[in-house]
Amino acid sequence: MVYEFEGKTEREAIELAAAQLGLDTDEFDVEILESLSGGLFKKGKVKIRVHTSEGAAVNPDFVPQALADDAEPARPAPAVERAPLSEAERMPMDEFETKMVAWTVDVVEKMGYPAKVSVLFREDKKIGLKIETDNTSIIIGKKGKNIDALQLLANVYAGKLGREDVKIILDSENYRIRREESLVRIAYESAEQVRRTGRSILLEPMNPFERRIVHTTLNDIVDIETKSEGEGLYKQVRVMFRGRK
Repeated sequence: MVYEFEGKTEREAIELAAAQLGLDTDEFDVEILESLSGGLFKKGKVKIRVHTSEGAAVNPDFVPQALADDAEPARPAPAVERAPLSEAERMPMDEFETKMVAWTVDVVEKMGYPAKVSVLFREDKKIGLKIETDNTSIIIGKKGKNIDALQLLANVYAGKLGREDVKIILDSENYRIRREESLVRIAYESAEQVRRTGRSILLEPMNPFERRIVHTTLNDIVDIETKSEGEGLYKQVRVMFRGRK
């Protein structure tokens, strides 16, 4: 489900979403739609879109007192028409892509979920596949664990087809973009907390791509440094304060 919320700040809008949906803030993805800074006599405003896998119903009568003067109750976002096909989707698939699409459809359907799979993009040594299904929340899984596992298997299959040189990226409902935006937000918020308290923060376990986003986001902040800790594929990023140079 998709909902839209407004608040005076990004944090306030997220907390409002959590309260009205009855979810923890780590149980949904957030997309920043609009951020307007306030003037001398005007309050700022942040508008967000919340993507959740839970079938939570918004209570239209619940409005926190702090927002009662200028915020409307959240409501489901209107249905969005399907965007025109991209160039990648219009181009005919080659033999390798056809086999990858067929393999992905077969695996998802063996999980018990009918799906449509198409080529989302083509880049140098990289192909994106889009999974369309009525069970997107299950295919993605919590923190993307399910779609990451499917993607790992897809790349193993690509290797068996003799294409170890090609990276397969699986996506559904733009999860990858939403996750990247969420990680950038988490990185900045963590850096601010570390700067304020002087104590390091250990973030949740992440795959290599997600850790790279956090490292890159904070790389140019002179008084903050990051390092990966742990073993295996899913490691944690520690955000640390190193003082101003």
